[in-house]
Amino acid sequence: MNSVPGSDSRGKQLHSMKRIFFSLALLLPLAASAETLYMAGDSTMSIKADADFPETGWGMPFALFFDERINVENYAMNGRSTRTFIEEGHWGRIEKALQAGDFVIIQFGHNDESEHKKDRYTTPEQYKANLARFIGEVRAKGAFPLLMSPITRRYFDENGSIKHTHPYAPLSREVAKEEKVDFIDMDAITRDYFQQQGDENSTLRFLHIKPATHPNYPNGVRDDTHLNQLGAREVAQLVLREMKKMQHPLVEKVREATPKHLTFSYD
Repeated sequence: MNSVPGSDSRGKQLHSMKRIFFSLALLLPLAASAETLYMAGDSTMSIKADADFPETGWGMPFALFFDERINVENYAMNGRSTRTFIEEGHWGRIEKALQAGDFVIIQFGHNDESEHKKDRYTTPEQYKANLARFIGEVRAKGAFPLLMSPITRRYFDENGSIKHTHPYAPLSREVAKEEKVDFIDMDAITRDYFQQQGDENSTLRFLHIKPATHPNYPNGVRDDTHLNQLGAREVAQLVLREMKKMQHPLVEKVREATPKHLTFSYD
């Protein structure tokens, strides 16, 4: 039988394409099997633009703790409360993307409790309702919520103790108890951590820059709410420490140290 000119080469090309598509089809389920960790919060957690450095949200170094078995999507936004996070559609994007087996870290409070900032203020009742909504909608998708109280602000009193500046932190504790959800009290944990460092050393963890030393802040800055790179890494490490204590399933996704790094020691 006479063959059509070029049909043999086209057949080989088609066969090769089928093999490629088949190989990709085998790989797709593996890629899709990786769960996603979503992070919902405010500026203390969020990814920062280069122009804002050294300000660093603790979610940035935290994402680097994990290997390819988990994807980390940091949706935290500067200046957002639970109310504005919903109104602007950020929460809706997380809820829509959620798949069974995913995780969501939820941490708000700094902006919800700012009664003098009407563009973001959320009443105590609405704050609790919004947190409960987040938790319920995550669970409805077969995913796992992890609630946190906001990290402390760094304001020392005359006795050397950090002041309690989060009136909504107790509300997050109430929601955690009422919803029976995994909870890390980052307000208490970070307040104790920075208080032990004292006023001078804790300053090194926050956005304190003298004038004419950093191009992003030519006039200097003294910010006792937002972390720098060191502070963000240490807060991320505190979160991981607490997750290990509670045997949270995300700990199983933490990357393994390289053989070289296993030879290092602090001693």
